[in-house]
Amino acid sequence: MNVLWSRNQFDRLNYRSSLNSGQARRWWCFISVLCVTTLMGADDGSRTLDQPVGIAHSAGAPPLSEESRAATRNSSDLAQSWHQYLGPNRNGTTSAPIRTQFPDAGPVVLWKTSVGAGFSGPIVVSDEVWLHHRRGNNERLEAWNWLSGEPIRCAATRTTYRDDFGFDEGPRATPCADEERVYGLGAAGRLIAVDQRSAELKWEVDLAQEFGADKGFFGFASSPLRMGERLIVQVGGRDGAGMVAFSTKNGDVLWRSTSDEAGYASPVGWRLGETDHVIGFNRAGLVLLEAETGREKDRFPWRARMSASVNAATPWVDKSGVFVTASYGTGAAWLKWRGEDGWELQWSNDTSLSCHYASPVFHEGYLYGFHGRQEQGMEFRCIDRATGKVQWKTERMPAGSVTLAGNTLVMVLETGEVVLSKASPERYQELARAQVLGNGTRALPALDRGILYVRDTQNLMAIDLRK
Repeated sequence: MNVLWSRNQFDRLNYRSSLNSGQARRWWCFISVLCVTTLMGADDGSRTLDQPVGIAHSAGAPPLSEESRAATRNSSDLAQSWHQYLGPNRNGTTSAPIRTQFPDAGPVVLWKTSVGAGFSGPIVVSDEVWLHHRRGNNERLEAWNWLSGEPIRCAATRTTYRDDFGFDEGPRATPCADEERVYGLGAAGRLIAVDQRSAELKWEVDLAQEFGADKGFFGFASSPLRMGERLIVQVGGRDGAGMVAFSTKNGDVLWRSTSDEAGYASPVGWRLGETDHVIGFNRAGLVLLEAETGREKDRFPWRARMSASVNAATPWVDKSGVFVTASYGTGAAWLKWRGEDGWELQWSNDTSLSCHYASPVFHEGYLYGFHGRQEQGMEFRCIDRATGKVQWKTERMPAGSVTLAGNTLVMVLETGEVVLSKASPERYQELARAQVLGNGTRALPALDRGILYVRDTQNLMAIDLRK
């Protein structure tokens, strides 16, 4: 593997390897205070650890190279950037072509930097890569330059989240952004909006406190959806706060709807005629809401019979209908929209494409995704969306995520392998495979302008897939 650029200002402390030691915690507190006071001036005593702290890394970082500056001047706009969970259109797809073979020395890693705990995936906002991760008792919404990896700014907020099952305790939900702010949801339910240019906190809402929302099995994990000036979050709160729309400007509640428990899938936008809608996949199943008012239009029950189960894969939608899929014996269904008659079931079964947590992608009439339970081993499959017929399936494959770039599938496996294959219903055609990341890679990547941004349990890196 060819690494072109890699640095981290805390590497020499070996923070990750000594996370549980008291010495490491004392060092981290010392370094955090030192960074804040050096970059922002001495604290007058009014700031507490429970308040967000903006850290302008760029004050002490080396200047951008000419290559980085040139790339910044030619940045893509927000609509084209991978600015939210599952990309520009929230369907895991980009039209930008990528290479289909790796160099002989392996994939080119443009940069790599150490990060803290979490399953939250990166997003790209213009020329910055943002990631929500946890170091010590702080959740950090942090930005780096997209091409060089130089740290730019960070907003840090206090967290007390503890996982009931002893799993990773970092943020699960992937942030989203508009032209002014970046929005993040922490594992304990702290929803924040920070200024893109300064990392200053603009507003925050404690979902657990304000709505009586429960963290469920594994904490708050549904990624927020921005639709215009509304930030729509699957809260799972009491008193009709299953889904809540907040003002992006100040965090005020614009509407609340349903009394459903939250799932782990993320809401997705859907336009019907001239009206914008939101599709949520909560613990009970699908629900269709008007984006402006929150008024419920339809619902489709879809969940496992067993209590110890989750709905985690975000539905795939287009103007004709919605594909919903889950594991735990639930299976998949293809629904078409029939206007006033609501959704009409076309087919359903547990034998076509039952996805545990990673959403499938769609290409020219066919869906591609991981079938089966993560802990039991999976198969990667291609199915006909119209009928559910399995076109082909691989042998056992580790769990992972899939992204579509043109007609190339990019799979990031939990083993840390990156696999390229052709999106074709004829047969599975693997084009390239390389071990790039560490074991335990679970967060979904971002693929922006031909660069794959992906994190494992220790590092965030940029892999060059540009043609």
